Amino acid sequence: MATTLEVVLLYLIAAVLGVVGCRLLKLPPMLGYLAVGVLIGPNALAVAKDSSAMANLAEFGVVFLMFAIGLEFNLPKLRSMRTLVFGLGLTQVVLTVLGAVLGNLMLTSATAWFGLPWDLGWQGAFVLGAAMAMSSTAIVVKLMAERLELESEHGRRVMGVLLFQDLAVVPLLVLIPALGSGGEGLVTALGSALVKAVVLLTLLLMGGQRLMRWWLTLVARRKSEELFMLNLLLVTLGLAWLTEHFGLSLALGAFVAGMLVAETEYKHQVEADIRPFHDVLLGLFFITIGMKLDWHPVWDHWLLVLTLTTLPVLTKAALAAALARVFRATPGVALRTGLYLAQAGEFGFVLLTLGGEHGLIDARWQSPVLASMVLSMLATPFVILYSNRIVMRLSASDWLMQSVQLTAIAKKAIRTEAHVIICGYGRSGQNLARLLEQEHIPYMALDLDPDRVRQAAAAGQSVVFGDAARLTSLVAAGLSRASAVVISYHDTPSALKVLHLVQQHAPQVPVVVRTLDDSDLEKLRAAGATEVVPEALEGSLMLASQALALVGVPLRRVIRLVQDARYERYGLLRDYFHGADDDSAGEAQQPRLRTVSLPPGAVSVGRPLGLLALDGLGVHVVSVRGADGHVRPGEADFVLTAGDTLLLSGRPEALALAETRLLTG
Repeated sequence: MATTLEVVLLYLIAAVLGVVGCRLLKLPPMLGYLAVGVLIGPNALAVAKDSSAMANLAEFGVVFLMFAIGLEFNLPKLRSMRTLVFGLGLTQVVLTVLGAVLGNLMLTSATAWFGLPWDLGWQGAFVLGAAMAMSSTAIVVKLMAERLELESEHGRRVMGVLLFQDLAVVPLLVLIPALGSGGEGLVTALGSALVKAVVLLTLLLMGGQRLMRWWLTLVARRKSEELFMLNLLLVTLGLAWLTEHFGLSLALGAFVAGMLVAETEYKHQVEADIRPFHDVLLGLFFITIGMKLDWHPVWDHWLLVLTLTTLPVLTKAALAAALARVFRATPGVALRTGLYLAQAGEFGFVLLTLGGEHGLIDARWQSPVLASMVLSMLATPFVILYSNRIVMRLSASDWLMQSVQLTAIAKKAIRTEAHVIICGYGRSGQNLARLLEQEHIPYMALDLDPDRVRQAAAAGQSVVFGDAARLTSLVAAGLSRASAVVISYHDTPSALKVLHLVQQHAPQVPVVVRTLDDSDLEKLRAAGATEVVPEALEGSLMLASQALALVGVPLRRVIRLVQDARYERYGLLRDYFHGADDDSAGEAQQPRLRTVSLPPGAVSVGRPLGLLALDGLGVHVVSVRGADGHVRPGEADFVLTAGDTLLLSGRPEALALAETRLLTG
């Protein structure tokens, strides 16, 4: 008999291996938890024969999951998305549940196909439908964030449906236990649960917000992180215990606790503090779910599992797409919405487990249903990856809509030359655009937020809806004619895509990338970034300048120190490119930058840089951009080829002599 410590160690080892495996395969960690739960469970390797030791602990994972959902419950956000949340989302959940009940009747009459009687009651079908109505917020949101689709047309619809699904779990947690009463006691149980929920929620929400703010403020004044965390756990678990004591669920109380905290100024601090508990305990919950999966009935009745996997996924995708069309989405947007919502979700496991605990779903059906849900979630990353190809095949109008979008971009950029392409029109992009306008430099901004694009375009600014990580959008924005590309958002995977496209199709265009810190500096430079601007560095420089000024350092010295730090960090700021307004006497002999491109007949072609002795002229070769677009340091043994562009630094007379030596000898 394994000790409690041995069981805990086993779960932790399994969790670590599962998460590492998923990270290597670029899959959500949740799938790793499910997979290792299946492997170590009593129905596979039987390493952990009894999951009851961890079941109670894993239940707290659901508690903290509901607490996190409560924190996200934002009335202004719901109000702004009310059509998508309470229109599209509500209709999707209701019709999915009704479809499951009707499908249960049809499946009952066709049991001969599977060799196993299908005797699930309408209550069990209701639970099954509620579980299948849920989609995976964790998987879909992660994938959409990586693809920069959260603010796209289909992304907003998907987020609206996911938000309602999360909210719908709250009444379902009350309803499902009441369905277990059955017969004449069903109406009484439903009425009792409804009254308890209304009374308790009214009392908590009416006076709870003021009490919560007063209590957390009192605790925060003690300036103890340990005390604040202890009180946070006390409030969450205390309200969960209170709702369970009233005959409701633990998760409902945790949801209410999250709602109360969300109305205080401590919301963001609480989110950061609770995240480790939420992730770890929820991972244990998914492991226990995986341990319940018995592969024997799954293998014996594989046709049933296949049917439960494909039929609900296809039906759910078709239903979500049709409803999106009803709510005025274009065919392409509607199809993407359906594909993104087709899978099962984490709350589906919660509802299915709750239904099993109250005898609504027979244990022999749980393994086939669990297997079908897991398979649908495993397929989700691949469905989303190939969603564009699927939509193009199914919707002829989607290509037309994209063509119209690209035409709109090209129409604005067609007469623009030597402009700056701004990827992302958030705060940083807008500030850059204002500075460019002041210097009368044309620009074209690409952004995926339709509201932001609409408002900015109405104000006369040069911004269009488009994905900068797609070649078609960059080409339509005039990439080949641009003087520079600026990636103003801090998303390294997307920035690498943009850099790859620029290097392939317009290697002569310099690219400036914004990042949070220096962690991806070398990776971005290797991908072709001309310069990388980390926010952390700029913030620290401003912080240092303010601190130095406050302690009495002369302002001129502060400015000089900051300039020196920038010059050391940014190569392009050490010198500057000469312009028509740089002819003052004080600037005439200042070091400056000049680019020299080597034509095929240049005398320096085929010769190493060291033999040209440019250093003897007082000229430093900063870098060399090859014809293939790659930027290399100006090392002495580097052999020049036709098409190379040298970035030179030096005084005006020396630069003129160096250019002559490079071109004519």
